[in-house]
Amino acid sequence: MKLSEFKFDLPESLLAQHPAKNRDESRLMVLHRDSGKIEHRVFKDIIEYFNDGDVFVVNDTKVFPARLYGNKEKTGAQIEVFLLRELNKEIHLWDVLVDPARKIRVGNKLYFGESDMVAEVIDNTTSRGRTIKFLFDGSDEEFYKALHDLGETPIPKEFISRETEAADKERYQTIYAKHTGAVAAPSAGLHFTREVMKRLEIKGVDVVPVTLHVGLGTFRPVDVEDLTKHKMDSENFIVPADSATVVNRALDAKKRVCAIGTTSMRAMESSVSAHARLKPTEGWTDKFIFPPYEFKISNALLTNFHTPESTLMMMASAFAGHELLIEAYQLAIKEKYKFFSYGDAMLIL
Repeated sequence: MKLSEFKFDLPESLLAQHPAKNRDESRLMVLHRDSGKIEHRVFKDIIEYFNDGDVFVVNDTKVFPARLYGNKEKTGAQIEVFLLRELNKEIHLWDVLVDPARKIRVGNKLYFGESDMVAEVIDNTTSRGRTIKFLFDGSDEEFYKALHDLGETPIPKEFISRETEAADKERYQTIYAKHTGAVAAPSAGLHFTREVMKRLEIKGVDVVPVTLHVGLGTFRPVDVEDLTKHKMDSENFIVPADSATVVNRALDAKKRVCAIGTTSMRAMESSVSAHARLKPTEGWTDKFIFPPYEFKISNALLTNFHTPESTLMMMASAFAGHELLIEAYQLAIKEKYKFFSYGDAMLIL
Protein backbone atom coordinates (compact mmCIF):
# COMPACT_ATOMS: atom_id res chain seq x y z
CA MET A 1 0.00 0.00 0.00
CA LYS A 2 0.97 3.63 -0.49
CA LEU A 3 1.31 6.43 2.04
CA SER A 4 -1.33 8.49 0.22
CA GLU A 5 -3.96 5.84 1.00
CA PHE A 6 -3.78 6.90 4.66
CA LYS A 7 -4.38 10.59 4.02
CA PHE A 8 -7.59 12.19 5.31
CA ASP A 9 -8.69 15.62 6.48
CA LEU A 10 -8.77 15.74 10.27
CA PRO A 11 -10.32 18.93 11.69
CA GLU A 12 -7.98 20.42 14.28
CA SER A 13 -10.92 20.69 16.69
CA LEU A 14 -11.02 16.88 16.93
CA LEU A 15 -7.46 16.58 18.28
CA ALA A 16 -8.14 16.00 21.99
CA GLN A 17 -6.40 18.66 24.07
CA HIS A 18 -7.50 17.20 27.42
CA PRO A 19 -8.57 13.71 28.53
CA ALA A 20 -12.21 12.88 29.28
CA LYS A 21 -13.28 13.88 32.81
CA ASN A 22 -13.38 10.19 33.79
CA ARG A 23 -11.07 7.71 32.06
CA ASP A 24 -13.75 5.09 31.41
CA GLU A 25 -16.31 7.56 30.04
CA SER A 26 -14.46 8.18 26.78
CA ARG A 27 -16.46 7.14 23.74
CA LEU A 28 -15.90 3.68 22.26
CA MET A 29 -16.49 2.79 18.62
CA VAL A 30 -16.80 -0.98 18.07
CA LEU A 31 -15.91 -2.43 14.66
CA HIS A 32 -17.01 -5.97 13.76
CA ARG A 33 -14.68 -7.22 11.02
CA ASP A 34 -16.91 -10.19 10.04
CA SER A 35 -20.09 -8.16 9.38
CA GLY A 36 -18.76 -4.61 8.93
CA LYS A 37 -21.15 -3.46 11.66
CA ILE A 38 -20.10 -0.34 13.61
CA GLU A 39 -21.43 0.45 17.10
CA HIS A 40 -21.19 3.58 19.26
CA ARG A 41 -20.66 2.86 22.96
CA VAL A 42 -18.98 4.24 26.09
CA PHE A 43 -15.59 2.80 27.10
CA LYS A 44 -16.79 1.06 30.25
CA ASP A 45 -19.13 -1.04 28.04
CA ILE A 46 -16.03 -2.89 26.78
CA ILE A 47 -16.60 -5.68 29.29
CA GLU A 48 -19.78 -6.72 27.42
CA TYR A 49 -17.65 -7.99 24.51
CA PHE A 50 -15.47 -10.39 26.52
CA ASN A 51 -16.05 -13.56 28.53
CA ASP A 52 -14.43 -16.03 30.88
CA GLY A 53 -11.05 -17.18 29.55
CA ASP A 54 -10.50 -14.22 27.22
CA VAL A 55 -7.26 -12.26 27.68
CA PHE A 56 -6.32 -8.58 27.61
CA VAL A 57 -2.62 -7.92 26.94
CA VAL A 58 -1.59 -4.53 28.35
CA ASN A 59 1.65 -2.57 27.99
CA ASP A 60 2.85 -1.78 31.52
CA THR A 61 5.59 0.68 30.49
CA LYS A 62 5.76 3.84 32.60
CA VAL A 63 6.23 7.32 31.13
CA PHE A 64 9.04 9.31 32.72
CA PRO A 65 9.16 13.14 32.82
CA ALA A 66 11.36 13.39 29.74
CA ARG A 67 11.09 17.10 28.90
CA LEU A 68 13.63 19.32 30.69
CA TYR A 69 14.43 23.01 30.33
CA GLY A 70 18.06 24.10 30.73
CA ASN A 71 20.05 27.24 30.19
CA LYS A 72 23.11 27.50 28.01
CA GLU A 73 26.28 28.61 29.74
CA LYS A 74 27.41 32.21 29.07
CA THR A 75 24.32 33.27 27.05
CA GLY A 76 21.68 31.87 29.42
CA ALA A 77 19.46 30.96 26.41
CA GLN A 78 16.67 28.55 27.36
CA ILE A 79 17.01 25.14 25.69
CA GLU A 80 14.46 22.33 25.72
CA VAL A 81 16.14 18.96 26.28
CA PHE A 82 13.96 15.93 25.52
CA LEU A 83 15.41 12.72 26.97
CA LEU A 84 15.09 9.79 24.56
CA ARG A 85 17.23 6.96 25.88
CA GLU A 86 19.87 6.31 28.52
CA LEU A 87 22.99 5.04 26.75
CA ASN A 88 25.31 4.47 29.72
CA LYS A 89 24.05 4.39 33.29
CA GLU A 90 27.53 4.54 34.85
CA ILE A 91 28.42 7.91 33.33
CA HIS A 92 24.88 9.29 32.83
CA LEU A 93 25.11 9.37 29.03
CA TRP A 94 21.82 10.06 27.19
CA ASP A 95 20.42 10.39 23.68
CA VAL A 96 18.34 13.59 23.58
CA LEU A 97 16.62 16.05 21.26
CA VAL A 98 17.34 19.75 21.75
CA ASP A 99 15.36 22.80 20.70
CA PRO A 100 16.46 25.24 19.32
CA ALA A 101 19.12 22.90 17.94
CA ARG A 102 21.09 25.51 16.01
CA LYS A 103 22.36 26.98 19.30
CA ILE A 104 23.72 23.73 20.72
CA ARG A 105 27.17 22.50 19.72
CA VAL A 106 29.56 19.84 21.00
CA GLY A 107 31.28 21.11 24.15
CA ASN A 108 28.40 23.37 25.26
CA LYS A 109 27.26 23.05 28.87
CA LEU A 110 23.64 23.32 30.03
CA TYR A 111 22.54 24.25 33.55
CA PHE A 112 19.19 23.15 34.97
CA GLY A 113 17.40 25.54 37.32
CA GLU A 114 18.68 25.96 40.85
CA SER A 115 19.78 22.31 40.95
CA ASP A 116 23.33 20.93 40.82
CA MET A 117 22.50 19.27 37.50
CA VAL A 118 24.78 20.20 34.60
CA ALA A 119 25.02 18.50 31.19
CA GLU A 120 27.75 18.62 28.58
CA VAL A 121 27.08 18.05 24.87
CA ILE A 122 29.31 15.16 23.70
CA ASP A 123 28.14 14.51 20.14
CA ASN A 124 25.70 15.44 17.35
CA THR A 125 23.52 12.52 16.23
CA THR A 126 20.88 14.09 13.93
CA SER A 127 19.81 17.66 13.11
CA ARG A 128 18.07 17.92 16.49
CA GLY A 129 19.69 14.94 18.19
CA ARG A 130 22.58 15.18 20.63
CA THR A 131 24.40 12.87 23.02
CA ILE A 132 24.80 14.54 26.41
CA LYS A 133 26.56 13.57 29.61
CA PHE A 134 25.10 14.69 32.93
CA LEU A 135 27.75 15.86 35.38
CA PHE A 136 26.27 14.93 38.75
CA ASP A 137 27.81 14.19 42.14
CA GLY A 138 25.56 11.79 43.97
CA SER A 139 24.07 8.32 43.94
CA ASP A 140 22.03 6.86 41.08
CA GLU A 141 18.93 7.22 43.23
CA GLU A 142 19.65 10.93 43.78
CA PHE A 143 20.35 11.41 40.06
CA TYR A 144 17.03 9.90 38.95
CA LYS A 145 15.15 11.83 41.64
CA ALA A 146 16.75 15.05 40.39
CA LEU A 147 15.74 14.21 36.78
CA HIS A 148 12.21 13.42 37.97
CA ASP A 149 11.93 16.71 39.88
CA LEU A 150 13.28 18.75 36.95
CA GLY A 151 11.34 16.95 34.21
CA GLU A 152 7.93 17.67 32.76
CA THR A 153 5.31 15.16 31.57
CA PRO A 154 6.12 14.72 27.85
CA ILE A 155 2.70 15.28 26.30
CA PRO A 156 3.20 15.39 22.49
CA LYS A 157 3.17 19.10 21.72
CA GLU A 158 2.92 18.55 17.96
CA PHE A 159 -0.73 17.58 18.55
CA ILE A 160 -1.58 18.94 22.01
CA SER A 161 -1.16 22.69 21.64
CA ARG A 162 -1.18 23.77 25.29
CA GLU A 163 1.22 23.91 28.18
CA THR A 164 1.67 20.85 30.37
CA GLU A 165 -0.64 20.89 33.40
CA ALA A 166 -0.32 19.26 36.83
CA ALA A 167 -3.14 16.82 35.94
CA ASP A 168 -1.09 15.41 33.02
CA LYS A 169 1.28 13.74 35.50
CA GLU A 170 -1.48 11.31 36.46
CA ARG A 171 -3.61 11.25 33.31
CA TYR A 172 -0.75 10.69 30.80
CA GLN A 173 -0.02 7.40 32.56
CA THR A 174 -1.96 4.13 32.64
CA ILE A 175 -3.18 2.96 36.05
CA TYR A 176 -1.08 -0.21 35.67
CA ALA A 177 2.17 1.52 34.60
CA LYS A 178 5.10 -0.26 36.27
CA HIS A 179 8.40 -0.26 34.36
CA THR A 180 9.85 3.21 33.68
CA GLY A 181 11.19 3.79 30.18
CA ALA A 182 8.60 5.37 27.85
CA VAL A 183 8.65 8.91 26.49
CA ALA A 184 5.04 8.57 25.27
CA ALA A 185 2.05 6.85 26.86
CA PRO A 186 0.54 3.67 25.38
CA SER A 187 -2.67 5.63 24.84
CA ALA A 188 -5.26 2.82 24.47
CA GLY A 189 -4.53 1.91 28.09
CA LEU A 190 -5.36 5.41 29.36
CA HIS A 191 -9.10 4.56 29.35
CA PHE A 192 -8.90 1.86 32.02
CA THR A 193 -10.02 2.47 35.62
CA ARG A 194 -9.67 0.18 38.63
CA GLU A 195 -13.42 -0.40 38.46
CA VAL A 196 -13.26 -1.63 34.84
CA MET A 197 -10.30 -3.88 35.73
CA LYS A 198 -12.25 -5.33 38.68
CA ARG A 199 -15.30 -6.02 36.53
CA LEU A 200 -13.11 -7.80 33.96
CA GLU A 201 -11.60 -9.91 36.74
CA ILE A 202 -15.08 -10.84 38.06
CA LYS A 203 -16.09 -11.87 34.54
CA GLY A 204 -13.05 -14.16 34.29
CA VAL A 205 -11.06 -12.11 31.78
CA ASP A 206 -7.30 -12.42 32.36
CA VAL A 207 -5.19 -9.25 32.13
CA VAL A 208 -1.49 -9.91 31.50
CA PRO A 209 1.41 -7.51 30.85
CA VAL A 210 4.04 -7.08 28.21
CA THR A 211 6.43 -4.13 28.29
CA LEU A 212 7.33 -1.99 25.29
CA HIS A 213 9.07 1.29 26.06
CA VAL A 214 7.43 3.70 23.63
CA GLY A 215 9.91 6.00 21.89
CA LEU A 216 9.33 9.20 19.91
CA GLY A 217 9.74 7.12 16.73
CA THR A 218 6.08 6.19 17.29
CA PHE A 219 5.17 9.70 16.09
CA ARG A 220 7.88 10.05 13.43
CA PRO A 221 6.23 10.95 10.11
CA VAL A 222 6.43 8.50 7.23
CA ASP A 223 8.07 10.42 4.40
CA VAL A 224 8.16 7.75 1.68
CA GLU A 225 5.22 6.89 -0.58
CA ASP A 226 6.36 3.25 -0.76
CA LEU A 227 5.70 1.92 2.77
CA THR A 228 8.18 -0.94 2.35
CA LYS A 229 10.95 1.68 2.44
CA HIS A 230 9.98 3.16 5.83
CA LYS A 231 12.22 2.19 8.77
CA MET A 232 10.82 2.15 12.29
CA ASP A 233 12.94 3.20 15.27
CA SER A 234 13.89 0.31 17.57
CA GLU A 235 12.07 0.03 20.89
CA ASN A 236 12.97 -2.15 23.86
CA PHE A 237 10.37 -4.79 24.81
CA ILE A 238 9.77 -7.73 27.13
CA VAL A 239 7.26 -10.59 26.85
CA PRO A 240 7.25 -12.38 30.24
CA ALA A 241 6.94 -16.18 30.33
CA ASP A 242 3.81 -16.05 32.53
CA SER A 243 2.05 -13.76 30.05
CA ALA A 244 2.98 -16.00 27.12
CA THR A 245 1.54 -19.03 28.97
CA VAL A 246 -1.83 -17.33 29.60
CA VAL A 247 -2.08 -16.04 26.01
CA ASN A 248 -1.22 -19.42 24.48
CA ARG A 249 -3.73 -21.22 26.72
CA ALA A 250 -6.43 -18.81 25.48
CA LEU A 251 -5.43 -19.33 21.84
CA ASP A 252 -5.55 -23.11 22.29
CA ALA A 253 -9.06 -22.75 23.79
CA LYS A 254 -10.12 -20.49 20.86
CA LYS A 255 -10.74 -17.54 23.19
CA ARG A 256 -10.29 -13.85 22.46
CA VAL A 257 -6.84 -12.33 22.90
CA CYS A 258 -7.17 -8.54 22.82
CA ALA A 259 -4.08 -6.36 22.37
CA ILE A 260 -4.54 -3.19 24.41
CA GLY A 261 -2.92 -0.75 22.03
CA THR A 262 -0.63 -0.94 19.01
CA THR A 263 2.44 -1.17 21.29
CA SER A 264 1.19 -4.39 22.94
CA MET A 265 0.42 -5.70 19.47
CA ARG A 266 3.95 -4.86 18.21
CA ALA A 267 5.53 -6.58 21.19
CA MET A 268 3.51 -9.76 20.59
CA GLU A 269 3.96 -9.80 16.83
CA SER A 270 7.72 -9.40 17.41
CA SER A 271 7.74 -12.57 19.51
CA VAL A 272 5.97 -15.36 17.61
CA SER A 273 7.07 -19.00 17.71
CA ALA A 274 7.22 -21.29 14.67
CA HIS A 275 3.84 -22.71 15.81
CA ALA A 276 2.16 -19.27 15.81
CA ARG A 277 2.21 -18.99 19.58
CA LEU A 278 3.60 -16.24 21.81
CA LYS A 279 7.10 -16.87 23.11
CA PRO A 280 8.89 -15.17 26.04
CA THR A 281 11.39 -12.60 24.73
CA GLU A 282 13.47 -9.67 25.84
CA GLY A 283 15.04 -7.45 23.19
CA TRP A 284 14.49 -4.71 20.63
CA THR A 285 11.94 -4.46 17.84
CA ASP A 286 11.71 -2.24 14.78
CA LYS A 287 8.77 -4.18 13.33
CA PHE A 288 6.56 -2.08 11.04
CA ILE A 289 3.06 -3.47 10.54
CA PHE A 290 1.01 -2.20 7.58
CA PRO A 291 -1.48 -3.81 5.15
CA PRO A 292 -1.52 -6.53 4.08
CA TYR A 293 -0.39 -8.34 7.23
CA GLU A 294 -1.40 -11.63 8.83
CA PHE A 295 -1.63 -11.25 12.61
CA LYS A 296 -0.43 -14.34 14.45
CA ILE A 297 -1.50 -13.79 18.08
CA SER A 298 -4.25 -11.26 18.80
CA ASN A 299 -7.75 -11.58 17.40
CA ALA A 300 -9.00 -8.27 18.89
CA LEU A 301 -7.43 -4.81 19.17
CA LEU A 302 -8.23 -1.81 21.32
CA THR A 303 -6.69 1.39 19.97
CA ASN A 304 -7.29 5.14 19.82
CA PHE A 305 -8.12 7.20 16.73
CA HIS A 306 -4.84 8.10 15.05
CA THR A 307 -3.57 10.99 12.97
CA PRO A 308 -3.39 10.82 9.14
CA GLU A 309 -0.49 8.87 7.58
CA SER A 310 0.75 7.64 10.98
CA THR A 311 2.26 4.17 11.48
CA LEU A 312 -0.36 3.62 14.22
CA MET A 313 -3.20 4.16 11.76
CA MET A 314 -1.45 1.76 9.36
CA MET A 315 -1.42 -1.03 11.95
CA ALA A 316 -5.11 -0.45 12.77
CA SER A 317 -5.86 -0.61 9.04
CA ALA A 318 -3.94 -3.89 8.68
CA PHE A 319 -6.03 -5.35 11.52
CA ALA A 320 -9.49 -3.97 10.66
CA GLY A 321 -9.18 -4.09 6.88
CA HIS A 322 -8.43 -0.84 5.08
CA GLU A 323 -11.90 -0.10 3.70
CA LEU A 324 -13.61 -0.70 7.04
CA LEU A 325 -11.10 1.46 8.89
CA ILE A 326 -11.45 4.37 6.45
CA GLU A 327 -15.25 4.12 6.71
CA ALA A 328 -14.95 4.12 10.52
CA TYR A 329 -12.64 7.15 10.52
CA GLN A 330 -15.00 9.12 8.24
CA LEU A 331 -17.85 8.25 10.59
CA ALA A 332 -15.74 9.23 13.62
CA ILE A 333 -15.14 12.67 12.09
CA LYS A 334 -18.85 13.08 11.32
CA GLU A 335 -19.77 12.02 14.88
CA LYS A 336 -17.02 14.23 16.37
CA TYR A 337 -15.01 11.50 18.09
CA LYS A 338 -11.79 12.83 19.62
CA PHE A 339 -8.44 11.75 18.12
CA PHE A 340 -4.94 11.03 19.41
CA SER A 341 -3.48 10.31 22.87
CA TYR A 342 -6.25 11.86 24.98
CA GLY A 343 -8.95 10.95 22.49
CA ASP A 344 -11.62 8.25 22.25
CA ALA A 345 -11.18 4.51 21.72
CA MET A 346 -11.88 1.96 19.01
CA LEU A 347 -12.39 -1.76 19.63
CA ILE A 348 -11.82 -3.95 16.57
CA LEU A 349 -13.26 -7.48 16.87
